[in-house]
Amino acid sequence: MSLLSSILLASLGFAAVSVGAFSVWVFGGGWFHHHGGEAAMYASCCLVFAVLSGLLLHPLLAGSATLWKFYRLFIPAFMAYAVAWCAGWFLLGAGQGEWVASLAGSFAFAAVMAASCGNRRALLPAALVMFLAHSAGYFCGEKVCYASLHSARGELVWGLLYGLGFGAGIGHTFWLMQRK
Repeated sequence: MSLLSSILLASLGFAAVSVGAFSVWVFGGGWFHHHGGEAAMYASCCLVFAVLSGLLLHPLLAGSATLWKFYRLFIPAFMAYAVAWCAGWFLLGAGQGEWVASLAGSFAFAAVMAASCGNRRALLPAALVMFLAHSAGYFCGEKVCYASLHSARGELVWGLLYGLGFGAGIGHTFWLMQRK
């Protein structure tokens, strides 16, 4: 798969995944408020991200049995991203914390992928592109969401833009890590 194909597949696929995961927040936030709280909601969003990503993004991998191989690569990288992102955001809050979270999460995702794929040379380029793409999607989406006063439509557009950006970074990372 070419770099462009990888970025397009991941960007569009992860945008769909992200809208699905953000739907948990948009339409289930009130329910989670009384059933497990914010932690349960974030865990549910994470589960949607993990499961749907495999179904839509596994063609990023060359070879046979790619769905399970994809899950073995993606889930640890995504969990490292989620933990690093949440640490940055919860420690520093909105604003500066979001930038720190984007940097830490992007680096964590790329680091786990580099270690899993045995391609440590690709770590810094992957982390840099991931940070730029992820940040573009996240912060553009956030602007739309806040401009809409956190309407359901604005929150879903945030998910769409976040997914397009993060997905582009994911596509680049998977492409780069498969190059020895």
